[in-house]
Amino acid sequence: MSTPTDTEAVAAIDGVLGDTGRGLCCQCGRPLGDSPSTDFCTENCQQVWRARNGAVHAGHEVLDRVRDFVARFNVFPSEHCAPMLALWYAHTHAADHFYVTPRLILSSVEPGSGKTRVLEVAQFLVRAPEMTISATTAALFRMVSDGPITILFDEVDTIFNTKSGGNNEDLRGLLNAGYKRSATVARCVGDAKAMKVDRFHVYAPAALAGIAGNMPATITTRAITVHMQRRREDEEVEEFWEEEVETEAAPLRDMLATWVESVTDKISRGRPAMPTGVRDRPAEIWRPLIAIADAAGGHWPDTARAACSHFVEVANADRNGGGQRLQLLADLRDLFAARGTDRLPTAEILAGLHDLDESDWADLDGRPLDARRLAKMLKPYGVESRTFKLPNGSTPKGYRTTGPGGLADAWQRYLPTSATAATSATAQVNQVADTGEVADTSATRNQ
Repeated sequence: MSTPTDTEAVAAIDGVLGDTGRGLCCQCGRPLGDSPSTDFCTENCQQVWRARNGAVHAGHEVLDRVRDFVARFNVFPSEHCAPMLALWYAHTHAADHFYVTPRLILSSVEPGSGKTRVLEVAQFLVRAPEMTISATTAALFRMVSDGPITILFDEVDTIFNTKSGGNNEDLRGLLNAGYKRSATVARCVGDAKAMKVDRFHVYAPAALAGIAGNMPATITTRAITVHMQRRREDEEVEEFWEEEVETEAAPLRDMLATWVESVTDKISRGRPAMPTGVRDRPAEIWRPLIAIADAAGGHWPDTARAACSHFVEVANADRNGGGQRLQLLADLRDLFAARGTDRLPTAEILAGLHDLDESDWADLDGRPLDARRLAKMLKPYGVESRTFKLPNGSTPKGYRTTGPGGLADAWQRYLPTSATAATSATAQVNQVADTGEVADTSATRNQ
């Protein structure tokens, strides 16, 4: 079954209206007014008409197509990201039927990690997209109040960065309150002689992209956060030609909107079961997406719950970024290459960093880099300390280049290629006499 073409849709509308219906909405019969459409008075009427008169594809097939489309243009840090995005995009077409709309945060330790690309693709799949970088709070209040819209806010870290010195409490309030459908924000409008209080409805889906560390906790706790990573040289994505992507995405967005409209009654009344341990605010955040997945059927109920468990588990990870971290990665790469090994004890790493000429590791804010601060700086890159056994029989805590929590992946993602660096260090993996792991669950907690 296929989606009707534009020509077929126009012919169907003409058949419904006849010659006497020109100038009226073909869905509700009201005058078109200022609508830019020649057939519908609002986008909602357009979606309702298409849902009733167009072909409705199976939900699991529609979500599969959206997931695959999204994955063409980004390399994501987890297999759960593209399915989650497909569900989030779907929920924007039914946001009015849910009590909450989870915020979507796209963060990264460094620029150039694909955050903007996610928004650029999203604008062709979500309902009524409003792509912005520096919209004023007053403008956003009006746009949301006059909605529906889906806010796609890029470089939002510059708005909330305390170093910018700006007063963004109104914007913070809008994004916080707009998480729930019943929320309004009261503001005084008019001049002193005719002052009145207006209550702005601020409920709207919002995706926010920016460098990690500057987002208010009041927003992050209402969000699903994707910690984007810079692509390695061996990771390829399709070229993004906006006009071509827009053309390809248009029927897909219509297909998604039509299917969602056909199941809104079901998903709005749904009380989906949450994965074990997901309750309170995380459950509230994920309820709309899992309800949509349950309505879609196929593998999606399981896929959505797996994604939910994944994102809830990593929700509180520290992802602050900065140039000092990149310098640390570079210095560690050189240190491991110079030692010709794939693993080094933390004590040896610290001694090597402290001895580097023209570095600050021996004097950071008046004291040398220690094990705790080293672990904190590496954690955003997914690098963690482990307890391992050395050839001399000792079992120190330290860092490795390969395996879970290893440094090599971070080097490949965030540092320029160096013939004597990551490859030289990781090539030594078989030269360590005894590489057996030592069970020590406190290895990452005490660093």
